[in-house]
Amino acid sequence: MLPEHTGQFEAHRPRLVRLAYRMLGSRAAAEDMVQEAWLRWQNADPTSVRDPGAFL
Repeated sequence: MLPEHTGQFEAHRPRLVRLAYRMLGSRAAAEDMVQEAWLRWQNADPTSVRDPGAFL
């Protein structure tokens, strides 16, 4: 995992939490979903992701 790959995720994290919270209605469930996105992001090939916001 490259540091910039982590930084890209962290830049999108607040938006992901807000979106998940609106969808799920629970802060805990939203955090769980963002954690799932993080795991998916860690396994992604950074060279194949053109738009991190769309991927996440």
